[in-house]
Amino acid sequence: MDYNNKKIIVCVPAYNEARHIENIVRDAKPYCTEVIVCDDGSVDNTGELARAAGATVIRHESNRGYGAAIKTLFNTAKIRNADIMITFDSDGQHDPHEIPKIVEPILKQEADIVIGSRFLTADDKKKVPSYRSFGIKTITKFVHAASYDHITDSQNGFRAYGRNAISKLDLYDDGMAISTEILIKAKENNLTIKEVPITVTYDVEDASTHSPISHGASVMNSVIQFISLRHPLSFYGLTGIVCLIMGISFMSVALELFSRTRYVSTPSILISATFVITGIVMLATGVILYTMKALIRGKIKEK
Repeated sequence: MDYNNKKIIVCVPAYNEARHIENIVRDAKPYCTEVIVCDDGSVDNTGELARAAGATVIRHESNRGYGAAIKTLFNTAKIRNADIMITFDSDGQHDPHEIPKIVEPILKQEADIVIGSRFLTADDKKKVPSYRSFGIKTITKFVHAASYDHITDSQNGFRAYGRNAISKLDLYDDGMAISTEILIKAKENNLTIKEVPITVTYDVEDASTHSPISHGASVMNSVIQFISLRHPLSFYGLTGIVCLIMGISFMSVALELFSRTRYVSTPSILISATFVITGIVMLATGVILYTMKALIRGKIKEK
């Protein structure tokens, strides 16, 4: 592929990946200008082996998390003034020889971000274990609520970012939810995303694993934070209205019971009061956050 003298940087977050890192760096080098490995506080010799294989190594003195490593790599790509940044996992499950496939849509100016997907071809789908497939698809459906609804593999770390995306993505999450945060912020910045089929190998010895429960919880938390802060009236307002309706319903039941039997249903009244108070608080929170958001936007425009 003709890279047209583009500065292409392969960025690899790594934690205790001494078994795989040398091969990954050597296989990636022919397809890029530079390979940068973020050694996220490894206690083995991941950093030394990566450097010996020809990579530039940036080390975190302690293990700060996948997201922290990705943030460091993004900042480094910005400083390097990269035209294209490629990220993939360091556990040997991604194939560096598929880099040209990931890069091509950006070189053709078809997308700002390209994501490798395990679910675009029948053969690749079969290679994904059923429990992983279910978890990934469930998380991806949830992510659709806050980002792009055409993405099939929202958690794949094999991605490419063009210059426009590199400059506009300002990230903060230190954990696995950063993959979702990237999609959310890409949507906010009107970045175009395209998926291409890639193959993920699952029979790699000592491949990195993450708890699907904690991963899913962090992703859901990220999406909820986005919706609540970016769309406060929708999130808090609708929730508040539902609570008020529930409160009024319980109060209606209590009043009807009292009118028929003169019996005061204390539980119904307490439940009603709880829902009503919660609804009022939620509505007030939505209005306050919406007002603050509008004021902040106004000040930014003035500046």
